[in-house]
Amino acid sequence: MTQSNTKDIKAYMQTVGQQARAASRALAAANTGVKNSALIAIHDQLVTSKADILAANKIDMDNGKNNDLDAALLDRLELNDARFDGMLQGLKDVSTLPDPIGEVTDMTFQPSGIHLGKMRVPLGVVGMIYESRPNVTLEAASLALKSGNAIILRGGSEAFESNQAIAKCIHQGLKDVNLSEHSVQVLQTTDRAAVGELITMTEYVDVIVPRGGKGLIARISEDAKVPVIKHLDGNCHTYIDSDAELDTAVKVSVNAKTHRYGTCNTMETLLVDKAVADTMLPKIAEAIIAADDAMQLRLDELSQAILKDNAKLKGHLSAATAEDWDTEYLAPILAIKVINGLDAAIEHINTHGSHHTDVIITENYSKSQRFIREVDSASVMINASSRFADGFEYGLGAEIGISTDKIHARGPVGLEGLTSQKWIVYGHGETRA
Repeated sequence: MTQSNTKDIKAYMQTVGQQARAASRALAAANTGVKNSALIAIHDQLVTSKADILAANKIDMDNGKNNDLDAALLDRLELNDARFDGMLQGLKDVSTLPDPIGEVTDMTFQPSGIHLGKMRVPLGVVGMIYESRPNVTLEAASLALKSGNAIILRGGSEAFESNQAIAKCIHQGLKDVNLSEHSVQVLQTTDRAAVGELITMTEYVDVIVPRGGKGLIARISEDAKVPVIKHLDGNCHTYIDSDAELDTAVKVSVNAKTHRYGTCNTMETLLVDKAVADTMLPKIAEAIIAADDAMQLRLDELSQAILKDNAKLKGHLSAATAEDWDTEYLAPILAIKVINGLDAAIEHINTHGSHHTDVIITENYSKSQRFIREVDSASVMINASSRFADGFEYGLGAEIGISTDKIHARGPVGLEGLTSQKWIVYGHGETRA
């Protein structure tokens, strides 16, 4: 693939914006059958073009290795057979989800005689800026199409070849059902100036969704004139309560930390109640190290005292610093703190967490209910791995991102998060007195 002639970035982005706005109006009027047909047509194009897409991804992977891309970004970038199959399944799942557009709720009769309600409608044009993961290109496109939104996608330069190969399939699928290929536009430039234009084009773009590192999202949030749906990082916690069941605590902690490192729902801090730390912490720590011998554990003073003489953990332990409690590692590093009960755990999470996903392991119902009420995070879980905080696992088919904001959308953002509501009124000639 080669980049298009986009030397005049401002003019190029204006054209992209105009095309997206026009496409969004047609999409808003498209019925569910047409949108589902588009998703299936894209699915079929992907199946046909699998070899081309994986070949393009190999070019990106080779370039990434040559450019010393770090392990977490390489992991996000890679498309293997399993991830490709997951992309295909995601398309099928989104096509079977109920279409939110046109849903009318809260219908009431007012004393004036009017009949009043709310109708769910698309946001319009979504701009998305993201790093590494080429599967995001497809997930975002599918959710935007099903929810009646046009979307402008700006992937990272490291995934340029993969994204363009996927875009080719999307455009052909759209053509097959007579929808505008401008419904989904993957920018054909890696020039960073395009991002600056995208996040300020208020006349064409209705919302920006950034997905990537904390630096990227902070920059977008600071500079954007278009509203932003975002989360800055995923500093997720698992708290082992004094009433936790040991096998559950071990199993969930190992999965939450070692299943994948380069994801925002991976556990970064383990909190253990002081009352059970002597018995539970060694078992959990040993199981995590057994799952990945590269793991490094960063310990507060109490956890150091418990684990320092454990032969199975030799070479894996170091002292935590104040910075560790606020860090999203995206790596085989885990901060561990022994904490004095539920109140202290909730306080620590609300102070140091990123309001993404936090977990309690306990068999005590009252404590679990306090935890889910008082922890101020987008997803709060009881006896389950934080890795479940995901649009696919939540039954959304896919997600366009995860929001830690509190206005409009929170947590995994699926179809409903890409819609708004407008008031509708049915009258019979009523006039206001």
